[in-house]
Formats: sequence, C-alpha cells, structure tokens
Amino acid sequence: MRVYVPLTLPGLAAAHQAGEIGAGPLTAYAVTPGLREWYVSDDIEELEYAALNRAASASLRLIAGNPDAARRRVVLAVDVPDGAAVADPDRSLDASALGEVRIPSSVPLTAAAAVHVDADDAEKDVTAAAAALGAADLGDDDAQFTVDGAEDHELLWFGIQEIPNLIG
Repeated sequence: MRVYVPLTLPGLAAAHQAGEIGAGPLTAYAVTPGLREWYVSDDIEELEYAALNRAASASLRLIAGNPDAARRRVVLAVDVPDGAAVADPDRSLDASALGEVRIPSSVPLTAAAAVHVDADDAEKDVTAAAAALGAADLGDDDAQFTVDGAEDHELLWFGIQEIPNLIG
C-alpha cells in the first residue's frame, strides 16, 4: 500500500540519518474509503494525487509549528504492507481526516519510493500560508485564500538517492 508521510526538511534529514521514518505511530495519508467517496473517482492515480495533496497540507501544518523549518512542504511516498496503515473509524466523518491513516511503528527509509518537495519559488507562498493557518482554521476567508496559494504549487518529485542534496 502506498502512503504519503508529511514531513519538514529537518524531519527528512532526521529520517535520512536514522535510516527510518519516525518512532511510530506515524500519521500518513493514503487512498482510504473515505477519500474515495470524497474525491469521487475510480482512477487510482487521481486518488493517490489527492492523498499526496492531503499529506502536503499536513506538512504545511508541521512547518507552521516549527519556526526553524525551511518553508518548503515535504512528503515522503512510502510502500508499506497492506494492513500496516489503518484509518481511524472514529474519524471517518471528519473532513480534516480524509485519507488519514496511522502506521503503528517506524518505517525503514528503504521502503520509500520517492520524495516530493516544494520548489524554491514556493517558499514565499508557503511562508505566508503557514502564518495564515490559524486564522484560516477560524474561518477567515482571506487567510484561507493565502493557505490555498501554497496549494497552487505542485510538489516536485525526487528519487530517494537525492535526499542528501535536498537536506544538504
């Protein structure tokens, strides 16, 4: 099963150094029944793209909570055994939890398939979006517009062997 783990660049550096992602449980995003219903598509590539974007939004929240992190969203695409990632049934109706899954333990970095990272030109919009998240969560339409501006940037694809260059 392909899951998308939201990170920051410092989080990616820590995973690279440790050879594994987190100590568990990990929050990730995947194609879940709730995401399928919300996205209304049978195209697996579109559904995986939706899960990737959910993880990118979660990465933005991690950035907002870490003032020292570079203002570039990071998502690690990882393959885990079927059943290793489980959606919380108590949150199935919560729109903020669409596609969210939990992985009970750390995941070896060797299970990663790719890294998705914002380009340098996204930093200004990601910085503004991270600062506006709190107001957007409270219903401020202008702040939500700013947050949506970060989502207009496509994450770039990098191979796992390129992690040292990304964190260097």
